[in-house]
Amino acid sequence: MPKRFRLTRRFPVSMTDEGYRRLKRFASDAGLDEGEALSFLFENFDSVTHDENLPHRLRLFNADLEKRKR
Repeated sequence: MPKRFRLTRRFPVSMTDEGYRRLKRFASDAGLDEGEALSFLFENFDSVTHDENLPHRLRLFNADLEKRKR
């Protein structure tokens, strides 16, 4: 019997408009709702990220983050 998918945690999340649009598009393409899509991404984080690109992309995001907050 398949394991039941349960959403056991809820937490407030702040996202950029661009990030939320991308999440909604990914969820729609995958046939999931936004919460299920986030669960999938984090449960499979190592498989869906590129180890060499992640640190660089994170540095770029952090460098631009302060400008986005204004």
